[in-house]
Amino acid sequence: MRAALVQLSVTDDPVANLPVTLAHIRAAAAAGAGFVLTPECTSCLSSSRPHQRAIFRPEDEDQTLAALRAEAAQAGIWLLIGSLGVLTDDADGRFANRSFLIAPDGAIAARYDKIHMFDVNVSETEVYRESAAYRPGVRAVLAATPFARIGMTVCYDLRFPHLYRRLAQAGAQILTVPAAFNHVTGAAHWETLLRARAIETGCFVLAPAQTGFHPEAHGPGRRTHGHSLAIAPWGEVLADAGTAPGVTLVDLDLAQVAVARHRVPSLGHDRSFEGP
Repeated sequence: MRAALVQLSVTDDPVANLPVTLAHIRAAAAAGAGFVLTPECTSCLSSSRPHQRAIFRPEDEDQTLAALRAEAAQAGIWLLIGSLGVLTDDADGRFANRSFLIAPDGAIAARYDKIHMFDVNVSETEVYRESAAYRPGVRAVLAATPFARIGMTVCYDLRFPHLYRRLAQAGAQILTVPAAFNHVTGAAHWETLLRARAIETGCFVLAPAQTGFHPEAHGPGRRTHGHSLAIAPWGEVLADAGTAPGVTLVDLDLAQVAVARHRVPSLGHDRSFEGP
């Protein structure tokens, strides 16, 4: 299976972002990728809650989702849309940060709502409260495809290893981690955490990312780390996209999953314990 990581540098304008994303997906498919992955916040990266509310749509009305489903069907590829901001019917009005797995016929094969919210103080001037706008998901998702079983996660989930262990023990062979990782925490932790998740689970880890500075018409803009990564089940970095937007190809040999787990079968070595 040839996979492609699409690295984007989106703005807060979904209409302007869509043609760029489509062009990268078409380039990936033309290069032989059967599984293409885009980052978190594929359609829009915005810090303005009023702007998000004005442009986000329910899933069945989202124009980016419709266009990307049509593109997957046209190209005959599996497509992971890293995530889109989606309006919900929640009483408190919060959105969902939702990842979609699209089948080669354009159907939605699986959905995953990001579980862990990015509520952090990166510095005195850089504070994030994702839970103020997005309600957390409550269900881990393992998607079966003809080429692999895929455990779906998003960005900040990466810091919670128990989620990945559960997915691997349930049969995941590939773990997806689409992200818009902060440039400060990304420089310090991104590669280390992704390699750790691969080593702990014996899975391939595919992590398409946002990169660079993201200007906003309705906010101050923000900076993301880039470096979309593909990690092998033994922990090797197979591909690093650097900091430029574009497409990074990687060939996956799923037999490596069984080999890594045979060498260190830790997924079957859990023990109960007491305390603290």
